[in-house]
Amino acid sequence: MRRSDWRRAWLLGLVLMACGCAPALFASEPKTLAIMLPEEPNDYGWNQQGFNAAKAVASRYHLKFMPATGLGYGDVHAQLRDLADDGADLIIAHAAGFDTAAPEIGAEKHVPVAIVDRPNAAKPGAVADYTLSGHQGAYLAGVLAAKTTQTHTVGIVVSGEPPSWNSQSAAFAKGVRATDAAVHIVYAVIGPFAYADAAGGRRVAEQVIGAGADVIFGQGDGSSFGMLQAVETHQSTLGGKVWFIDVIGDKSPIDKGNLLSSVVWNLEPVFAAMIDDLKANRFGAAAYRIRLADDSVHLLHTAHIPDKTWAELEAVRAQIIAGKITVEPIFDAARVRALMTSVAAPAK
Repeated sequence: MRRSDWRRAWLLGLVLMACGCAPALFASEPKTLAIMLPEEPNDYGWNQQGFNAAKAVASRYHLKFMPATGLGYGDVHAQLRDLADDGADLIIAHAAGFDTAAPEIGAEKHVPVAIVDRPNAAKPGAVADYTLSGHQGAYLAGVLAAKTTQTHTVGIVVSGEPPSWNSQSAAFAKGVRATDAAVHIVYAVIGPFAYADAAGGRRVAEQVIGAGADVIFGQGDGSSFGMLQAVETHQSTLGGKVWFIDVIGDKSPIDKGNLLSSVVWNLEPVFAAMIDDLKANRFGAAAYRIRLADDSVHLLHTAHIPDKTWAELEAVRAQIIAGKITVEPIFDAARVRALMTSVAAPAK
């Protein structure tokens, strides 16, 4: 259904709903899929995984693919209007900073939009939220970190405290504690919205390494490149290697020997479900999730992980899938900080 057809159906639906003759949702046949990215899709993370997934889903459903990349984190009302005017039938606003403007322009242009980090903003037929949580994978990453550390101190470095980062930080801490309660966990935040701050990522990761951490769990989009530089160029306080555990993507192509693993997100099932929901008249009616059971979340198996350790991780994974280990998603930053041994002061 083209945007003009969608608009006519929407207006007709208002009339029908007024007389109690129709449901609130309308099935549609999208022809164009748009995605908006704050950065370029070359970060082996949030932006690249989102771009690749949207492109793959567009190809699978024979949709025109309309990417808008490198938009930054400022006002995107104009870009949203441009996408709508150019024929977008679904706009995936792939950044928390877009989650106010996207519903506003979606309503103005009568184009369905998908947003992150605002579950309460979902609106059937108009706005879908895909606040995702890789907490099950992050729990495994915590187990791996506890089995790997030689200094008995691990670190978490984050570029902000959005719900998805918080849930993974908490699950990582719980995985560490369940494996070795004596391991210290140092937690550090680069800044409130430091997603692209590679220099800040390096400074803060160096601070956490100086506090004794020899495994860094980094959540940062572009800032994660700075974290990776820090672990590549510093030794632990015992003189050994410092390891990095990444999130969302796979930085193996640029690994210099310090990438221990990553909590990888596959967003294709999420974006495909959005298209299916548009077609089936249920867009915005339910949240989306990623999980170990269908490999939409998985822990990256690198050559740096010993076979014995990987076998132990696989056993824990099976217990999580079977429900024998429950990993609760914790989205509140205060609760996350309460799980840590120490919270590092901001780096200067």
